[in-house]
Amino acid sequence: MNVDEVQILLQRLQSLIGCVVMGSKENTRLCFISFLVGGHVLLEGVPGVGKTLLARCFARSLGLDLKRVQCTPDLMPGDVIGANIFDFRTQSFTLTKGPIFTEFLLTDEINRTPPKTQSALLEAMQERSVTIDGTTHALSSRFMVMATQNPVEHEGTYPLPEAQLDRFLFQLQIAYPDEEQEVQAVIAHASSSGMPDLEALGIERLTDEVGIDALRSVARGVHLEPRIARYIVALARASRDHPSLMVGLSPRAATMLAAAARANAACDGRDFVVPDDAKSLILPVARHRVMLTPTAEMDDARVDDVISQIAGQVPAPH
Repeated sequence: MNVDEVQILLQRLQSLIGCVVMGSKENTRLCFISFLVGGHVLLEGVPGVGKTLLARCFARSLGLDLKRVQCTPDLMPGDVIGANIFDFRTQSFTLTKGPIFTEFLLTDEINRTPPKTQSALLEAMQERSVTIDGTTHALSSRFMVMATQNPVEHEGTYPLPEAQLDRFLFQLQIAYPDEEQEVQAVIAHASSSGMPDLEALGIERLTDEVGIDALRSVARGVHLEPRIARYIVALARASRDHPSLMVGLSPRAATMLAAAARANAACDGRDFVVPDDAKSLILPVARHRVMLTPTAEMDDARVDDVISQIAGQVPAPH
């Protein structure tokens, strides 16, 4: 497989999902980039804009085994990762695996579950393994978490800790569709008020396990010149020095941005990274990792505006 085939598969994926989730072209691309580099995605938007539907369509199109966790205030870590249950018939403990043992984990309303349960995902998202009672269990190499959360919540929510947020490669803002897209959505889904039947809507598998491994191999093989790497580091360091930011991008964030830039190049049919690959991804990579100063918050500064300002000020290599 080569970069041209990666680009063609992405176009097919966007076309397929776009028939069900209107206006999802760019978000589908970013989800695909994240999957190519083994990243995770946090989808943020008001209820009813298609966050869960986008996740389900994405997993089905890539042929991934999907399990879903509905996050609630009483959700416990064992409900996610599983536990050793004593079997009285055999007089021994048997591992009952939780939904985290899958290829694609959809966690709905992740900010409704307490920090103790949120932390159960940390090891899985970083190391693709789960430790239960001192024993480490490996997860699938294709393991991916796609979480949803609502931007405006009052009671019953728990803000994601910085360590949890840092495990997500992208935070994507799912906005309202434009008028024409909304009309198309009403026409496409007006036959039922429940979750659409993806099979009936024509969402089919576009690749298999071998194809997925080949896709990821192509993304890893994209050339990253040292001057582009320096540009990515310059973006990260500029965020740490910006007067409106109390917390900037970490070295891990810079590394993840470089990996995503490689995948972005492959999606454009190139086997080399250009500065725009990094510049175009800095916003979804950085918006959930940086933190405004109290003064900036009092001045009603927006994180996205500050990041865009940084991207515009750091000179890109020619």
